[in-house]
Amino acid sequence: MEFLQEQPIRAVNEHNCFGCGALNPAGLHLQFYKTDEPNTIWSPWTPTASFEGYGGMIHGGIICTLLDEIMTWALYSHSIWAVTAKMQTSFRKPVEIGKPVRLIGTVVRTRGRILELHGEIRLVADNTLLAEADATFIKVPEDQATAWTERYLIDSGS
Repeated sequence: MEFLQEQPIRAVNEHNCFGCGALNPAGLHLQFYKTDEPNTIWSPWTPTASFEGYGGMIHGGIICTLLDEIMTWALYSHSIWAVTAKMQTSFRKPVEIGKPVRLIGTVVRTRGRILELHGEIRLVADNTLLAEADATFIKVPEDQATAWTERYLIDSGS
């Protein structure tokens, strides 16, 4: 898989979302990019001490948030608006402070309103799998999807 970084997915980030909002001083400030695979996106992130759990390691709740956010944006990048219904996370190795990671989100299957996704956190240095999740998302009603498109995605014509 090729991780493209020429231009981020056209998202509005002037809001307070903990995952992707630029205005949240305590947030993750994630940006999302396409890959050469149409159903997969990625995001670079370097863990800082602000998100520490056990000494030198990122808190498990933050790891779950990272995985949820990358899977959610795998949908949003296609203007599919959904919320997490269920997520199962496996922690493989510690996500360590200061070691850059790559978040990867993939839309695995769609079944009407039900969507299945997979997320991973991998160490940039050697591609080691640190954590992964499988999740079920449920599409939101059309009026909510329209409102979120206007709030979070930049019109490709602008």
